[in-house]
Amino acid sequence: MSTLADFRAETRDWLEENCPEEVRRPGFVPWGSRQIELDEPTRFWLDRMADRGWTVPTWPREYGGAEITRDEYAVLIDELKRINARPPLTGRGVNYIGPTLLEYGSDEQKARWLPGISRGDGGWAMGYSEPGAGSDLASLSLRAVKDGDNYLLNGRKIWTSDAMEADYIFVLARTSPDKPKHEGISLILVDMSQPGVTVRPIRLISGASPFNETLFEDAVAPVDDVVGGVDHGWTVGKRLLQFERSTHAGINTSGSQGGGSEDARMPEKLSAYVDADSRGRILDHGLRDRLIRFEQAGHAQRLTQQRVIEETQARAPGFASSAVKLSGALHHQDGHELLLEAMGTQGVGWEGETFESREINTTREWLRQKALTIAGGTKEVQLNIIAKRVLGLPD
Repeated sequence: MSTLADFRAETRDWLEENCPEEVRRPGFVPWGSRQIELDEPTRFWLDRMADRGWTVPTWPREYGGAEITRDEYAVLIDELKRINARPPLTGRGVNYIGPTLLEYGSDEQKARWLPGISRGDGGWAMGYSEPGAGSDLASLSLRAVKDGDNYLLNGRKIWTSDAMEADYIFVLARTSPDKPKHEGISLILVDMSQPGVTVRPIRLISGASPFNETLFEDAVAPVDDVVGGVDHGWTVGKRLLQFERSTHAGINTSGSQGGGSEDARMPEKLSAYVDADSRGRILDHGLRDRLIRFEQAGHAQRLTQQRVIEETQARAPGFASSAVKLSGALHHQDGHELLLEAMGTQGVGWEGETFESREINTTREWLRQKALTIAGGTKEVQLNIIAKRVLGLPD
């Protein structure tokens, strides 16, 4: 019988032979979009890992996985981090809808969708929020009306991340408007490459447009692409949110994860803007204290992530994911505040010759990080879940 030590040795040898040097550093991680052309090393890395089942290592082999154990998964992640290899695949396919299909999908749906997801064949968007239904998601109004073997969808979603480059979208739609609002909802898979789907980018304060408004005008979805049964979408949709929040928290073991921590790079980032003594210690006592506290919080966050992964018996953590997701978001935001404090006026540049490109990128990334306590469930929503589901406090 193979031991973990054997698995580690075999994994290390395979990675050394198959992982290109070009992907052993931070950079773009594919999320499956057919509209994004991959460079040769990234495509090679994705294809090799998919062939081995390591894009979704815990999934069944028949759906593109490798069926490795939880302990083996931890070894695989350790070995990826050891060589600083970035994940071969990420996104809503392997981390959100894929695990949800494994739990709630029919055999036909699993066979149809999961192998393609495991190979990065098609990127996914998430159609939950609407202009009038955000935190109160059950008030959504996107209608899905049965028309023979299809549903016709009419309405709109908002804040649909990456929809401009997505090939598919999973949506929560109202299939029975006469039922109580939580009971008349279905989760439906929709092909975005059809005339009935229109995407409108939303420009953000950071200058980027990753979020979009998505309009559905008689968009067609086969009845076979309703996941978990008609009018059962609230149950299925909530489970998918647990996968989403677990991914944000870094504790989702459904898809492939890897890469180093940004915390380790913080001293290097600060070094260009602060004075230090001969031993490399930051001379500004207040800033040095903040950096120490930031690194301590980062270490505690990683230990908590590992503890939650080890404690959970499901494919993804439950309500504890809200606590880890929120603490992680606040930690990331604190890191960007720390960096901007050290940069001084060089940290508030938008354009101009007096600012380096990395300084401008830092400013815009600082602005983008403000969304971390909104995306994937707002800070307020997470605190309510923690209070009721984790701490057991009364309503």
